[in-house]
Amino acid sequence: MDSDVGIEAARARQQKTALDTPALIVDLDALDANIARMAACFRRHGVNWRPHTKGIKVPQIARRLIDAGAIGITCAKLGEAEVMAAAGFNDILIANQIVGAQKIARLVELRRRCDVIVAVDSADNVTALSGAARAAGVVLRVVIEVNMGMNRAGVEPGEPCVALAKVIAGKPGLTFAGLMGWEGQTAPLDAASKPAAVAKAVAEIVRSAELCRAAGLPVGIVSCGGTGTYWVTAEQPGITEIEAGGGVFCDVHYREHFGVAHPYALTVMTSVSSRPTPTRIVCDAGKKTMSSDAAVPAPIGLDHVRSVRLSAEHATIELDAPNTSLSAGDRLEWVVGYSDTTVHLHDEIYAVRNGRVEAVWPILGRGKLR
Repeated sequence: MDSDVGIEAARARQQKTALDTPALIVDLDALDANIARMAACFRRHGVNWRPHTKGIKVPQIARRLIDAGAIGITCAKLGEAEVMAAAGFNDILIANQIVGAQKIARLVELRRRCDVIVAVDSADNVTALSGAARAAGVVLRVVIEVNMGMNRAGVEPGEPCVALAKVIAGKPGLTFAGLMGWEGQTAPLDAASKPAAVAKAVAEIVRSAELCRAAGLPVGIVSCGGTGTYWVTAEQPGITEIEAGGGVFCDVHYREHFGVAHPYALTVMTSVSSRPTPTRIVCDAGKKTMSSDAAVPAPIGLDHVRSVRLSAEHATIELDAPNTSLSAGDRLEWVVGYSDTTVHLHDEIYAVRNGRVEAVWPILGRGKLR
């Protein structure tokens, strides 16, 4: 039991089925197995691991990743990076553009506390970052986000990338650190199609890095890869680090849509609140507890499920055959549909081993949208 996480005595060491519901649960054995599996993959291929914590949000879990060999962490938002820096993390990539005077002021202040890296994709943003960093007397590492085919943010590969790298290299207060991207368009592909698609996408960011080096611009970081691609991306030549993080939890979305063969570590414990008919079960957890945007949560150990419907506060299960084993007040555990849009709905996560609570961790990254 962790003594430094403020575990409430009334909840510590109790069975997970005794928790008040709904409760977000991480199974420590499954979590540690997933962390070990991903870390071993990256060691085997000789690439660094900088896991994304946008769906994790808990410093104690992020610390497990560092302990397993990760060189740092990735955050989506400045607020998340501030939380992780306050928890003692030093090497943090914000895989996003930080724009506007308010956020840039916070970013350079954060640089005083940790070695934060930020992504850019425009010369105007580079100029603004340079001015703020120079005024604050700090040096900020910058990576260029490269569009690897996802067609979201990012400069186009090749010469546009080199041109922006030259702008960064010429600005005081900034250090050009390398390139980052995300081949997200390849994640949903099947096992037969994914390797070639990933290789094609990764080749573009690697080509961009080589062009930068040929122009006399050192490239220390070439960062990409997510949970839906990491085992393929790690094999590609020229990559220095992988950002995959959500796979330490796994969920219905990652397994069914992205082909991630990890055990499920993240669940929600609910109570049956109503049994209106023998073929209908209603639980006390809806969209405010577990999201269904990317995939519908799955009840564990329940047969003959025809459909699951989430409303604001309820999960309604329709069965193909009558069920008399579950009554109002009984517990029913669910595999999370998509961890990235579920964890942030909760104030705390219960760390469980062999069915018993070992720790209660506050989800400190919750609500850090700015």
